[in-house]
Amino acid sequence: MAVLVGKRAPKFSAQAVIDGGEIVENFSLDQYLGKKHVLFFFYPKDFTFVCPTELHAFQEKLSEFGAKGVAVVACSTDTEQSHWGWLQVPKSHGGIQGVTYPLVADTNKTISSNYDVLAGTYEYNEDGELAATNELIAYRGLFLIDKDGIVQHQVVNNFPLGRSVDEAMRMVDALHFFEEKGEVCPANWKPGSDGLKDTHDGVASYLASH
Repeated sequence: MAVLVGKRAPKFSAQAVIDGGEIVENFSLDQYLGKKHVLFFFYPKDFTFVCPTELHAFQEKLSEFGAKGVAVVACSTDTEQSHWGWLQVPKSHGGIQGVTYPLVADTNKTISSNYDVLAGTYEYNEDGELAATNELIAYRGLFLIDKDGIVQHQVVNNFPLGRSVDEAMRMVDALHFFEEKGEVCPANWKPGSDGLKDTHDGVASYLASH
């Protein structure tokens, strides 16, 4: 699994469903450069089981992420039509009706591959084409990308393991704290907790008082 932290987030342009139902062409994260941080997460499949719980959980916190200047964007290897169809299904029937953040359609699998979260057996032939011997879907990858397009945090879960939206929010707060205060965040840091100076004296002072 490639580590993208500290590197520029891979660029892409793809179809997506935005605002809960509008299909758009050429959706890109470039629109957020210099404006917002981005929480970009992958999920395995539409019309499945753990996935809708995550999608709704991010939606429930969407206004809070927005207030912190963070755009939430999801992606799977399903088509934009599949995303649209799932958005028409009520929550009470296992659907994601009510989700309003963008759902990117990684139909050709290149986005998942470039973010190194694509599961399955595959290789690229001499023409640069992806050839697969079984189903290719994305692991539960999550990437926190800053306004400069640099990945600051990533986590990847296997299919059965749903992610914590609260932890994603904590990482957003930690990044903001570092950017605003210039102090680093120790273990189990949370908003309101002390940071520390990244010096020997700084860590000594922190450990002495904690």
